[in-house]
Amino acid sequence: MTIQFNTDKNLTLHEEFRNTLQDQLKEELNRFSENISRLEIHFSDQNGVKEGRHDKKCLIEARIEGRQPIAVTAVAANYELAIDGATDKLKSSLETIFGQMSNH
Repeated sequence: MTIQFNTDKNLTLHEEFRNTLQDQLKEELNRFSENISRLEIHFSDQNGVKEGRHDKKCLIEARIEGRQPIAVTAVAANYELAIDGATDKLKSSLETIFGQMSNH
């Protein structure tokens, strides 16, 4: 499973944070890793340089072998919470997809 990070112009993703996120995603999505060829994680700050309560956005797009890609989004007060929320949504979506596939 390849993991690619993308950010908007308001954010610089440091190598240590990137590595931490990669490890977290691999651990959280381990049971789906054989079916996911690629994850694209997009971080953005919806308010730019202005302050905001819930303005950090994380979009995760998962490329699933033999299926259309799926995307989930979460918005939170910081990027850690945003990726946690998006990861939870992605796991739920993948459980639904692979649960339906095993029923057929």
